[in-house]
Amino acid sequence: MQQAYAPGHDMAVSLEAAFFRRVYNWMVAGLALTGVMAWFVASSQSLNQLILGNPIVFYLLIGAELVMVFTLASRVHKMKASTASTLFIIYSLLNGATLSFIFLAYTQSTIYTAFFVTAGTFAAMSVYGYATKRSLASLGGFLFMGLIGIIIASVVNMFLNSQTIYWVVTYAGVLIFVGLTAYDTQRLKEMARGGFEGEEMETKAAVMGALALYLDFINLFLMLLRIFGGSRD
Repeated sequence: MQQAYAPGHDMAVSLEAAFFRRVYNWMVAGLALTGVMAWFVASSQSLNQLILGNPIVFYLLIGAELVMVFTLASRVHKMKASTASTLFIIYSLLNGATLSFIFLAYTQSTIYTAFFVTAGTFAAMSVYGYATKRSLASLGGFLFMGLIGIIIASVVNMFLNSQTIYWVVTYAGVLIFVGLTAYDTQRLKEMARGGFEGEEMETKAAVMGALALYLDFINLFLMLLRIFGGSRD
């Protein structure tokens, strides 16, 4: 029997695809800005000294990044889409400035290898999160607890300087951010299926979705960078 044509379903799929294009466009733009800024700071001796050679400036930038992320997460529904977009762009640039150390600490071949492995892993898990019929909702709580655990362990290890804790956090981090990539993708798909109340809301949702996936990508990249090593030293 020939299956009945469902124009409503096709429209929903089309809107869903359009939303994901916006999310990934924002995410790629954020990664590009971060990469260019990181390279620019690492290439400039004066900026290098100002940011990486001055702990006060470095930690002030880290603090500003955290404030931006928490502001977006808690107040995005109250701000304009243009404000959310601007904050995301500024955050991407600041993150690039603080991540510039990777160009000084690791060889180019290590950075490229980690980046391409991250990109391939991210793409595979994002496709899985989009295509799977299995609900990943229960996995989200477990991953969040794991994320809190590695943050606490990382802070503690700043004082202990234990290689064992360092590597446990690194490998656990890879698993957590791989899982979060799939989870966040599925969450965005469900959000898109629910629809948005106007262009303004959809833009803000796309920016927040891009931020979530951007953070998954960056953190997975940093964990893999640790594993591949290749320090200049």
